[in-house]
Amino acid sequence: MLENIQKSVSISVRIGGYRGCMNALVINCSPVRTGATAEIAKLVSEQLSAEYSVKSICIDDYSFSFCKGCRSCHNTAKCVMSDAIVIENIMNEYDEADIIVSVSPSYWADIPGQFKAFIDRCTPWCNTHEPHASIKPGKKGYAIALRTGPNMSECERIIGSIEHFYGHLEIECKGHLGLTSIEYKTDVEVRKQEIVDFCKSM
Repeated sequence: MLENIQKSVSISVRIGGYRGCMNALVINCSPVRTGATAEIAKLVSEQLSAEYSVKSICIDDYSFSFCKGCRSCHNTAKCVMSDAIVIENIMNEYDEADIIVSVSPSYWADIPGQFKAFIDRCTPWCNTHEPHASIKPGKKGYAIALRTGPNMSECERIIGSIEHFYGHLEIECKGHLGLTSIEYKTDVEVRKQEIVDFCKSM
């Protein structure tokens, strides 16, 4: 477990000259740290760094087990699993952020399994049961979805999954962007201005 905690602390990056001590969290929801999703997350982080202190993380930087579905957290707002501290560390990043930007590729028309596993482990923070853990109020959430094919409906499904998660954390959904026909890092360049313009809305 200590190894997992050390791993989660060591690889995240914070950049930015910011005003008003506002924090942004940018999440690469893909297990691939060097692909198109990572390239978009990097671009978003760079764009936001003029206005925010930006923390950038990748879901694959963290090691944790699947939710066991025991529902103990429905009564205690605490996870009983031995690696709960890893999820708490990620949720601390959510708690510190004023805005959260989730960047996700399509894995079989939805978010990657690694990110879904993280969402499942966030059940202690879900607002559908009492008691539940919580993060500070007033946060704004944004979603960027990308896929290799030309149809936008797949991106919309991914965005829906992310915004559903935001809703149960009481993060206000403020905007989303779907990007089709992106498979490799080189495909991102031709969509760069579209991503930059979206960042201006944050």
